Amino acid sequence: MDDTPDLSEPVASETAESPNGDPPKAKFFRKKFNAVRLPADSAVRQGKVATLAFLKLGREAATEFLNTFDEALGGRPLDLAVASDDGLRAVEQAIAKRAESGG
Repeated sequence: MDDTPDLSEPVASETAESPNGDPPKAKFFRKKFNAVRLPADSAVRQGKVATLAFLKLGREAATEFLNTFDEALGGRPLDLAVASDDGLRAVEQAIAKRAESGG
C-alpha cells in the first residue's frame, strides 16, 4: 500500500471569484495526506516483519498472524514489531516457530 501523496500536479482551489469581484486568493497546493505517518525506524520494522511473514507463512497465514492478537506474544504481532526492536525480534521468532511447525 503506497501512502505517498501524488505531487505531479498542483491542486487548484475551487474558489472562482470572491463576491466583491476581487480575484480569488487561492491555495494552489493542498495537502492531500492527513494521516499520521510512521517514524522511519518503525516503518523499516513493519516492512521487515511483513516481508518475513509473507515469505515464511504465505500471504493468507501471514496476514492473519500479523493482524490477530497472539496470546504468546501478548499483543497483535504487527503492533509489537512496529513498536520496538525487541518486539520485532519476538515476532520474528514466533514466525520462525510457526514456519517450522507448518502453521
